[in-house]
Amino acid sequence: MKPVKILYVDDEAMALKYFERLVSPLAPVLTAASVEEGKAVLAEHGADVAVLVCDQRMPGAYGNELLRHAREYYPNIVRMLTTAYSELGDAIEAINTGEIYRYINKPWELESLRADLKNALELAELRGERDDLMRDKLLAQQSQLLANRLASLVAVAAAVHSDGFEQALHRFAQAVQLTGCDEPKVDWHRWEHADLVQAEALRSAAIAGHLRHWLREFGPHRDGAGALAVLSQAAGAELRGDHVRFSDRAPLSALLGAGAGETPASADCAWLAWLLWQGGLAQVDASTDGPGWTVRPAPAAALRPDWLADAIETLGRP
Repeated sequence: MKPVKILYVDDEAMALKYFERLVSPLAPVLTAASVEEGKAVLAEHGADVAVLVCDQRMPGAYGNELLRHAREYYPNIVRMLTTAYSELGDAIEAINTGEIYRYINKPWELESLRADLKNALELAELRGERDDLMRDKLLAQQSQLLANRLASLVAVAAAVHSDGFEQALHRFAQAVQLTGCDEPKVDWHRWEHADLVQAEALRSAAIAGHLRHWLREFGPHRDGAGALAVLSQAAGAELRGDHVRFSDRAPLSALLGAGAGETPASADCAWLAWLLWQGGLAQVDASTDGPGWTVRPAPAAALRPDWLADAIETLGRP
């Protein structure tokens, strides 16, 4: 639901009643008699508030304190200050510091007040539409990053351990599809495209180093219970006879779901390294004895030529 309400904060009871009577035909009005009450209203109804109008001179705390609070915790709310002409300096300072959209002089002129509030409501609606579009864009870019990471793992695996790397990555992708994977967190206000590409390239290089380390640690190839014991120890999972049980999906999917700029840990690479070591001769299934997943030895899968494209498409679905 889109925010449509106006919150007015003033310590004068008559001003609160007058404002509500004047403005309620335009939008639903919430009121508060102090900065602390205003914060409490925002805590309860912040998602419904499109515009915050605050008087400056109030006992206890000035209105710009509430405006700063709203800017930090409710940045999409359009903030306005109402003040007497003699306090114009406070309003100018609030504008210059980014605390408010504009100020309204007291005493109010009815048509001017309604026009200002109508413009503020329209601005709040535009911000909401912008944020919706940005959210859709970010989700698409995050899905693209997830796909790029899976593709880069194929290239890294082929370079590190070419024997059976496709089988290993196919099983890795199947495990991620089964367990689920968080979208990589990306602060798009921080990351320029070139910087992100560089960070992801360095991430792939670090993964390659960790994979080589694990493959040296694993030593000569082993089958059956011996191989499962190696996986259990490397990935911190539980060895149960003919299978290894994972109660947490992180060891199985962390390489794809980690946030942008996060350096992969050696432990995050243990599962993929083990798959490479085994040539992908393993199968991941949902556990039948409680939440979690099991890994068992399995014969090689029949790979279609477009298995990677299918995996990327599946992982990119919302």
